[in-house]
Amino acid sequence: MNKKTKILGASFLLSMGLLAGCGTDSTNGSAGSDKAEKTVVIGYFPNIDHAPAMVAKEKGYYEKELGSDVHIEYKTFPDGGAFMTALKTGDIDAGLVGPGPVMNNFTNGADVKIIAGASSGGTAIVASKKSGIDSIEDFGGKTFITPGVGCTHDVQMETFLQEYGVTSARIGGSLKHVTGNPAQYASMFESGKVDLAAVPEPWASQLVKDVGAKIIVDSNEIAYGKTLPNTILVSSGKKIEKNKDVIAKIVKAQEEAIAFIKQNPEEAKEITIKSIKEITKQDLDKDVVDTAWTHIRFTDEVNQDVIQQFADSSFDLHFLKEKPDFASLIDTQFIN
Repeated sequence: MNKKTKILGASFLLSMGLLAGCGTDSTNGSAGSDKAEKTVVIGYFPNIDHAPAMVAKEKGYYEKELGSDVHIEYKTFPDGGAFMTALKTGDIDAGLVGPGPVMNNFTNGADVKIIAGASSGGTAIVASKKSGIDSIEDFGGKTFITPGVGCTHDVQMETFLQEYGVTSARIGGSLKHVTGNPAQYASMFESGKVDLAAVPEPWASQLVKDVGAKIIVDSNEIAYGKTLPNTILVSSGKKIEKNKDVIAKIVKAQEEAIAFIKQNPEEAKEITIKSIKEITKQDLDKDVVDTAWTHIRFTDEVNQDVIQQFADSSFDLHFLKEKPDFASLIDTQFIN
């Protein structure tokens, strides 16, 4: 029986300017001023499973919790690798990312801590109309795409396919793998460059509508689809140690955002659609978001057992060099 650890909660494109870290003072007023403004930087992806960050930004929850003397800045990322680099260099203080990059970096010695969940579910395996794929048995020799090597969706897909004896060329199989931005998958499907995608919502539903793609494995069937935190809130141990109160307030802001999403789903969808368009310049159809929303559960819970099982799968698939122990990856001091 899985033991759930509930951690009370506080997400693709180009805004890579250098930003100050947590607790960094920027001068306000004269040189003799006794009050300096602190900058806190929040990272996330423009995906609907990162809606808690977008809602918290729109509703001003970070400002509310952190106070008027703290300036909030935001950075969005194309993939988990870029996010983790920013966390390691101190360019962001906390933010939302998938568990795959977090685990990979943690096992390589990175200072990263899971401090809350954000969402679970929402990943599906989708086939292009031109691929001729009707079932898993048709996957051999085809090309699939994910946002990154060893990313959350990559591990979910390859773990699921192991049961059917299908493996990627990376580990001796015939299924070829490439990476790319989910916003570009439709054109890649149409051009025939890729046949399959392991993709988070809303891109799965959008591909079905825009280019007639077919969902082969839905978000409930794919490995860990129901229980794996698809998006988590993370920070670094150093920032937690030096700025525990600041991190606790970020967690609180996310908790408020998740509560808002549950109580006001239609407004939360509007905020998310607007935010994604501002960043990606892409309009998401409301009916697509409505469908995708039903595949995602917004929650601040983190299931420790599933995190470890997912990590074991990453090791079995040779994404990790050593079998990890993630007992210290989740920081439980923010548990209610």
